[in-house]
Amino acid sequence: MADLKRFFKKTVSEERNKQSASVSVPEGLWIKCPKCGEMVYREDVISNAYVCPKCGGYFRISAKRRIKMIADKGSFKEWFTGIENSNPLDYPDYPQKIEDLKEKTKMDEAILIGEATIGGIRTVLGVMDARFLMASMGYVVGEKITRLFEEATRQGLPVILFCCSGGARMQEGIVSLMQMAKTSAAIKRHSDAGLLYTSVLTDPTTGGVTASFAMLGDIILAEPGSLIGFAGPRVIEQTIGQKLPEGFQRPEFLLEHGFLDGIAERSTMRDNLSLILKLHGTRDQYGEFPQETPARAFDTFGKKKKSKKQKNLTAWDRVQIARSSDRPSATEYIDTIFDDFIELHGDRGVRDDNAIIGGIATLDGQPVTVIGIRKGHTTKENIKCNFGMPSPEGYKKALRLMKQAEKFGRAVIAFVDTPGAFCGLEAEERGQGEAIARNLLEMSDLKVPVLSIVIGEGGSGGALALAVGNEVWMMENATYTILSPEGFASILWKDSRKAPEAAEVMKVTAAHLKELGVIERIIPEEYPASEENLSEIAEYMKIRMKQFLVKQAGKSGEQIAQERYERFRRM
Repeated sequence: MADLKRFFKKTVSEERNKQSASVSVPEGLWIKCPKCGEMVYREDVISNAYVCPKCGGYFRISAKRRIKMIADKGSFKEWFTGIENSNPLDYPDYPQKIEDLKEKTKMDEAILIGEATIGGIRTVLGVMDARFLMASMGYVVGEKITRLFEEATRQGLPVILFCCSGGARMQEGIVSLMQMAKTSAAIKRHSDAGLLYTSVLTDPTTGGVTASFAMLGDIILAEPGSLIGFAGPRVIEQTIGQKLPEGFQRPEFLLEHGFLDGIAERSTMRDNLSLILKLHGTRDQYGEFPQETPARAFDTFGKKKKSKKQKNLTAWDRVQIARSSDRPSATEYIDTIFDDFIELHGDRGVRDDNAIIGGIATLDGQPVTVIGIRKGHTTKENIKCNFGMPSPEGYKKALRLMKQAEKFGRAVIAFVDTPGAFCGLEAEERGQGEAIARNLLEMSDLKVPVLSIVIGEGGSGGALALAVGNEVWMMENATYTILSPEGFASILWKDSRKAPEAAEVMKVTAAHLKELGVIERIIPEEYPASEENLSEIAEYMKIRMKQFLVKQAGKSGEQIAQERYERFRRM
């Protein structure tokens, strides 16, 4: 154990010394990019948000520079200065090292904390600075962050924290380790108060910082190219004795594995954060729209089209239409109906499932959480989203977003279009049944309104996992089934060729299910949904969605959950 400790200390020290060479942009007409090694014109780097104009590599920037780039001009007011440090291990020359760094960086520790506005919205802002002992977390850093969340909780403010750290501060030993628990406890209280915490991971974010406050954001973003992980790559390679793959512990790797909501370019970071703050603004009612939408003559809906009107369709005809690759996908409805959509990624455990798209958007100014099971229009697109068949991590991502919506008082609108949950080996290994069951359990008691719309196929439990709603709607040519007609005919009649007959017996159409009381509304399709009539159908949906939300206004969370329970209890 002692040998491992010495090795770890040496490796961390080597990593920090190596990384600190590119902490900031040095003086001079020409500078060397720390990523590509090319000489670049200094003014070009500065005007390009401290990004190399040749390779796109990111220079590390100071905390003060970061604040100038993010906060509204002149709005930042620093908090919690002058906290005295200690030397709990009596580590040689540690106090002097701190004093030297204070003089060099003009900072009193490795983090600047204060109040600012971003896009005119008041927030608490914290920025770590790698020049100060690689922004390692000792007592003062932990104390500042803890006070940050305590004060933000007291004032009811959101928090944005730019993380950059080599990890725990070795010179303070176990006292540094305790800061991980202390900061996490303060974040929990801030979260329980229903307040937003956005963490932004920059290069590098490792060790005890990664294993505490850095990865606890409601929304977690990262700058491109940042090193992000618990153990440093050299530690891992020398411990396990093998070379790590290209891109390991980089944002793209973490995004693929479900641990990030997104990768944010530095040039657009301020706009992204401003929009996130805007989408989390407090509202008293679900139907608080800026102005009344003009009434629409729904009786004329769809009749202006010149396409051949559908008539006398059988259940099997509608099954074929529901499966058509020409039907608009969940992504297209989201893009057409909503504004300001920010896609959020990952289940925070395994990976980001492309079969599920979800995030935050506005419906005529009203923030909502939108989630959809998506299909593609081409084979390539369908392979990417697994033909609309979610894996366990997809359902877990959806549930994470729904619980986040509950925390912030946002309604959930879900678009369902799936032949069923993915039934592969890996899905069973990761607990497909448990993931669906967990969604049914948690959705049943969500304290915010849930509206689910079946826009294509509603296949079995894979569809129901996003359809435990206060209301469930179906498009006229959508289907909702216990299993496919082919499967029904094969199991009960031993002949899958009898699928058309099975479709009639199963009562899979919107008309059948409305009659059975399984759904509340049918969205008319005078002509099958397509790119040509997408905007018209989306307009119809949008108005009906707003009516749904207005109807939920004034209800308590308990009442909303109880009504959802009673809806299914009647079935």
